[in-house]
Amino acid sequence: MPANRSTLLRRGIAALTALPLLTLAACGYGSEAKNDDTAKVAAGAKKTDGLDSVKIGYFGNLTHATALVGVQKGFFQKELGATAVKPAIFNAGPSEIEALNSGSIDIGWIGPSPAINGYTKSDGKSLKIISGSASGGVKLVVNPEKIKSLKDVKGKKIATPQLGNTQDVAFLNWAAEQGYKVDPQSGKGDVTVVRSDNKVTPDAFKAGSIDGAWVPEPTASKLVAEGGKVLLDESTLWPDKKFVITNIVVRQAFLKEHPKAVEAVLKAAVETNKWINANPDRAKAAANKQLATDSGKALPANVLDPAWSSITFTDDPLAATLNTEAAHAVKAGLLDKPNLKGIYDLTLLNKVLKAGGASPVDAAGLGTS
Repeated sequence: MPANRSTLLRRGIAALTALPLLTLAACGYGSEAKNDDTAKVAAGAKKTDGLDSVKIGYFGNLTHATALVGVQKGFFQKELGATAVKPAIFNAGPSEIEALNSGSIDIGWIGPSPAINGYTKSDGKSLKIISGSASGGVKLVVNPEKIKSLKDVKGKKIATPQLGNTQDVAFLNWAAEQGYKVDPQSGKGDVTVVRSDNKVTPDAFKAGSIDGAWVPEPTASKLVAEGGKVLLDESTLWPDKKFVITNIVVRQAFLKEHPKAVEAVLKAAVETNKWINANPDRAKAAANKQLATDSGKALPANVLDPAWSSITFTDDPLAATLNTEAAHAVKAGLLDKPNLKGIYDLTLLNKVLKAGGASPVDAAGLGTS
């Protein structure tokens, strides 16, 4: 008898949280990031909310470029004054959620599926989504010798980053819409889903052990550089080609105890996105410089340029699309129907947007009452 969805959800969460974590000397969860020389504390600056530091987490992905650029160009440090920015890098949403829950980070840039899982697993007590950050930047890239059209995906091996992660859910949903039957846990079926870390996916593709991958940038463009072809851009499946790929989340306790610090980080994030959109080439270079600082290796132009052009940076959390992504996870059998009411608290974001003369954003009925 097939497992019910509650069992599947528990298994999915267990599989996710069992993934290896990177080592961070200070807290045991991510790897430390380094601030650029531009991130200096101004003379006479005061601490925000009396805090010595604010710990922020993000991934080494271009879809998290708001954080990359904000750290690199010193936007966060400027707004936090004498309160030091302490960034940490993660490879996976589950480890970042665990770090958030433990207090090892205070605020994080993260995809929608880990945010949904973190919120529902804690019965709505662990985190709040307080802003959007980016849309797009996800593609299905395939070996053009093996897959020439969408119908050729059947019977092939397609990689996604993790069981139950945002791209995994998106691919399972797309496969179901094509009429393919796939077991969500094993990944076996009319299409074989291979859960593969983004760091090793390009090598697996080059070796021929996978036929394609549904992945975020810059992994998608790395596959293209290895001879792959973009068969589908996920943005084409969404209304107005917009869907949330990165949100900003915060520990609820930190939000309650240090609202001024959260507001400062949000102000910096809004200023960063504004600067990114006004200076795309300089922002792209800044993001790449921070990637090099964090990982020791910058992206080559043939990967960086197409990856960057497929991402839209926005403060709007595109909340309606988060609700749809949750429905996709339910449909795929990876999640019981969740109660997402209250997952958003956009109060401080809208305060910052209003002060800057921008329009407020909407929580699509999922906000804090």
